[in-house]
Amino acid sequence: MPTEPTVSGPTRSLPAGCAAADVLDELRALRQADAPTRGGRTFAYVYDAGLDGLDELAAAAYTAYATVNGLDPTVFPSVARLENDLVGAVAGLLGAPGAQGTFTSGGTESIMLAVKAARDQARAVRGITAPQLVLPSTAHAAFHKAAHYLGLEVVVVPVDPVGFRADADAMAAALTDRTALVVASAPSYAHGVIDPVAEIAGAAARRGVLCHVDACIGGWLLPHLRRAGREVPPFDLSVPGVTSLSVDLHKYGYADKGASVVLYRDAELRRHQYFAHAAWPGYPVVNPTVQGTKSGGLLAQAWAVLQHVGEDGYTALAGRVAEASDRLLAGLREIDGVRVLGEPAAGLVAFTVLDGPAGGAPDLSLLLHLADEMRARGWYLQPQLSFDGLPPNLHLTLTPATVGQVASLVEDLGDALVSARALPPVTVDPGLAELAAGLDPETLGPDEVAAVLAFAGLAGDAGLPDRMAPVLVLLDALPGPLKERLLTEFVGSVFHV
Repeated sequence: MPTEPTVSGPTRSLPAGCAAADVLDELRALRQADAPTRGGRTFAYVYDAGLDGLDELAAAAYTAYATVNGLDPTVFPSVARLENDLVGAVAGLLGAPGAQGTFTSGGTESIMLAVKAARDQARAVRGITAPQLVLPSTAHAAFHKAAHYLGLEVVVVPVDPVGFRADADAMAAALTDRTALVVASAPSYAHGVIDPVAEIAGAAARRGVLCHVDACIGGWLLPHLRRAGREVPPFDLSVPGVTSLSVDLHKYGYADKGASVVLYRDAELRRHQYFAHAAWPGYPVVNPTVQGTKSGGLLAQAWAVLQHVGEDGYTALAGRVAEASDRLLAGLREIDGVRVLGEPAAGLVAFTVLDGPAGGAPDLSLLLHLADEMRARGWYLQPQLSFDGLPPNLHLTLTPATVGQVASLVEDLGDALVSARALPPVTVDPGLAELAAGLDPETLGPDEVAAVLAFAGLAGDAGLPDRMAPVLVLLDALPGPLKERLLTEFVGSVFHV
């Protein structure tokens, strides 16, 4: 007799066995608490082409290759064929003669590999043993992660505080004899603006330094926007001095996560990305990526999606993203007290709210109240906190599926802002802020960390609060190292088994 699906709590043991239908029922029930990934109301983390049948195609292609091990293309030669096809298509869109690349699990792995290749090339060619990585302050956190893992010193250069683009002159001035790699974004995630790639890459070339373009967001969208008639500045491997580039196909390529490509100007540079080891009694190991064993399913589904949508299809989808962006920007600029940040160029929009309807300064409490009010209305807009003089904001990722949602979004946004202005401001107790400023995150004990998390409303066993404004206002006020320690402990409390 069928039973209603139930959602069980975490367990440390396996059941004796469950019927397949019951297992799938529980998975479906668990998904009910998640933000929707289709329909155009979640403006972060997901990319929805809005094309009928695309999800089913990706799932079928993944299933066909799920058991194929991508570790060894000599045993599974179809893996090499699919990857060569896919990377070739990316290189044709973004590359230069002789460009080489690798399929990876996502933007973070692509960036990790590009940083490794630069570090090892700097050591082999220039003799650099203490390499530096030069970044604009808006560069993705994945570069800091790569530097942390791979032992590079990070040199952070402030960006233009008005347009939020990297300062090319300041970036050039930051280059030294120890610089292994300099980075530009096309576009930056935080504000959706394109850095002056040609100027940064040119300065790097004059110093003999490698230059990576983080086009994880824009690499597949920008060329198709150009094909759809939009003006897009040069940013890819056709730009002199650009030596590597990353592009995520699970973003505006609409493949399932994770699917990304890292491209290099030539095979000699790509060689430094590889890891090979023969000094053990097992099989000779050579890994192009951080992963060894990996399912061929992700490669197959990305290949299938690109083949199915095709060049004309992606151009049409890019046009829909541009249409959504045009409509949203026009709507935002009609709302008193809302200010769009920078000049969004590639599907990403960031805006802040001011402390008076007719103007004023960015108001963090009001902004976060607005995010909560919008979430209560069924929209997820991603809050971004203040940083180094750059204003806090709400971040939106636009996709083809959002075109039909923009009018409703703007209407709800106006109503939500009125409601948010009526709420009392959320503030941080000055005494708590002073206490927090004096805490050493490295010496905090478990009980102290738990107490601070509980005060912040981030006790993992209690789940997240319904309204995040009080939590995020407190986090915004904390020193960076303490903020990072608390976030680390919070995630550890969520994954507590």
